[in-house]
Amino acid sequence: MSAAQQKKVGLFFGTFNPMHRAHLFLANHMVENLDLKEVWFVITPKSPFKQKDSLASNQDRYQMVYDAIESYPKFKAVDIEFSLPSPSYTADTLAHLEEKFAYSIDFSLIMGEDNLVYFHKWKNFQVLLERYRILVYPRVKAPNETPDEQVAQHPNVVRITAPIIELSASYVREQLRLGHEVRPLLPDEVWAYIEAKRLYL
Repeated sequence: MSAAQQKKVGLFFGTFNPMHRAHLFLANHMVENLDLKEVWFVITPKSPFKQKDSLASNQDRYQMVYDAIESYPKFKAVDIEFSLPSPSYTADTLAHLEEKFAYSIDFSLIMGEDNLVYFHKWKNFQVLLERYRILVYPRVKAPNETPDEQVAQHPNVVRITAPIIELSASYVREQLRLGHEVRPLLPDEVWAYIEAKRLYL
């Protein structure tokens, strides 16, 4: 299949612990303003660089994403990393996705500027740079370090102009633990799920 025939899909990796409105906003901006046909939310079981003691179960986090995006035809929840060896690495996940979809999809990676700083530490990052577009959205609180020059100057690294929303899942969890109102921060479906399952309390 030629590149012109491939469906363009952006992969948005994250623990989504929980999914919040900024996730939806960013994904919607990407799919509506770029050449992407869909954005897939790839729920990660565990980051190689982070220890998450407050990580909700895989099934709970998948279900929250699924419920939140069910009414958005251009979004999809993907749980492929749950069945891969842990810790999961983006390079391995992409290899499985390419094989599963018989190279009929042109995948791009969606990440924030803060993640780009550490991209050169990712497994097989050179292969990722050569094979995939890296769609980078701006962040206010970027690390003091700057991205590796090989990464920053690569033609496949595309910086996206998008409104900056500094909302984090850790902030949402902290507000929940404090008993504060969080409904404005979450899709209605996610709030209903958290309330029903008594998550993060």
